[in-house]
Amino acid sequence: MPASVRELLEHLASLPRAPGSPGEAEAAQLFADRLATAGADVEVESAIFQEGYAGPIGALCGLATLTGLLGRRGRRRRLSTAVAALAAVGIADDVSNGARFVRGLRAPRATQNVVARIGAPEAERTLVILAHHDAAPTGRVFDDRAQHWAGQRFTGIIERMDTGLPLWWAVLAGPLLTLAGLLSGRRRLITFGTILSALDTAAFADIATSPTVPGANDNLSALAVQLALAERLRAEPVAGLSVLLVSCGAEEVIQGGIYSFAARHFPTLDRSRTWVLNLDTVGSPELVLLEGEGAIVMEDYHHRPFRDLVCRVADTAGAPIRRGLRARNSTDAVIASRAGYPTATLVSVDRFKALSNYHQLSDTAANVHWRTVAHAVLVCEQVARELAANLWLS
Repeated sequence: MPASVRELLEHLASLPRAPGSPGEAEAAQLFADRLATAGADVEVESAIFQEGYAGPIGALCGLATLTGLLGRRGRRRRLSTAVAALAAVGIADDVSNGARFVRGLRAPRATQNVVARIGAPEAERTLVILAHHDAAPTGRVFDDRAQHWAGQRFTGIIERMDTGLPLWWAVLAGPLLTLAGLLSGRRRLITFGTILSALDTAAFADIATSPTVPGANDNLSALAVQLALAERLRAEPVAGLSVLLVSCGAEEVIQGGIYSFAARHFPTLDRSRTWVLNLDTVGSPELVLLEGEGAIVMEDYHHRPFRDLVCRVADTAGAPIRRGLRARNSTDAVIASRAGYPTATLVSVDRFKALSNYHQLSDTAANVHWRTVAHAVLVCEQVARELAANLWLS
C-alpha cells in the first residue's frame, strides 16, 4: 500500500467525523482533493440525512419503558398498548431502512457525498464502488471482551456460525414483550419487557453521549482502497467501463447520504449495465464477501452471479476471500440491492468473525491490517477489468 495512502488515512482518522459535523465535511473535501490528484473527475455533492440511530431508537425504547411501568400498574392500559406497539414498529422500521416515520418528525441535516468518476461517462457499463467517510460513536455496548471470551471457549460453534447474532432482536424484544404482556394481562411479561427496554434506553443514551471513534478500519480502510484503485486505473486505464468511486456521508446513522446519492444518480444508471461493490471495514485480518444483510429480516443481495464473479476474480488475483457470511447490521449496499442493482459487499473479520476494533477508540490507523486492504484493492481492480472485458453479465 503506497505510503501516501497510509498518510491520508492517518490524517483523516485524526478528524472527529461524526455524521453532519465539520470534521466529516473536511474529510470529504480532503478525500475529494486526493482523488482529483489521482486523476479522477470529482465532485463533492450536497446531501441530506435524517438524524437517527441512538437518539430516535433510544427514545422509542424509553417510550416502551414508560408504557410498561404504567401498564404494570394497570393505568391507561389501552394507551400503553398502542404506544408499545408503536415503539416496536418504529424500531423495526428504522433499523431496517423502512419508511422511518419517527425520523421524519425532525428536520433533515446536511452532509456530503464524494463522487469521483474514472473513465468516460458514456461508457456502456458502470461499476459503482461504495464507501463512507463518517465515523461512529463508541459506547460500552461495543466492548468486545465478552465476544473474544466466547470465541476462545466455543471455537467450534463460532466457526459454524456464518450469520451474525440478531442483536437488534434484543432491542425489539423489550417493547414486544411489553406489548404481549399488556395484551394478555401477564404482569411478568410486562416486567421483563420493561426491564429490557430500560436497559436498551440506557445503552443508547450512553452511545449518544460517547465520543466519536477514529474510524480507521470503519471505514477509512475503504477510502484507502478507493484511492489506491484510482491510482492504479490512472496508470493502466480500462476501456468500456466507467468506475464511480462514491464515499457517502452519514452512513453511521444507519444509512444517510446514500439516499441522496440514490435519488440523484440511480435514475441515470441502467440496472442491466451497472454493478455495485460496497466496501465497509476492510482492515481486519481476513477479507470476506457478504451474501446478505438484515437487522431484523435477512436479505441476500440482488443477483448472486455478481457475487460469484467477485469471488472468482479474487481467487485469480491471489487475494484470499471468505464466503458465506451474512451480517445482522446494515450497510449502504442494501439501498442499491433493493433498487435492483447487482450488489456485493466486502468486509473483513478477525478469527472470532468480528470486525476488528468495531466502534471502539482503538480503531486507529496503527491497528489496520494493511495486507487485507491491499487484497481488497486487488479484488476491486480485477472486478473492474473483468466487467470491462466481458459482456456476459449484461
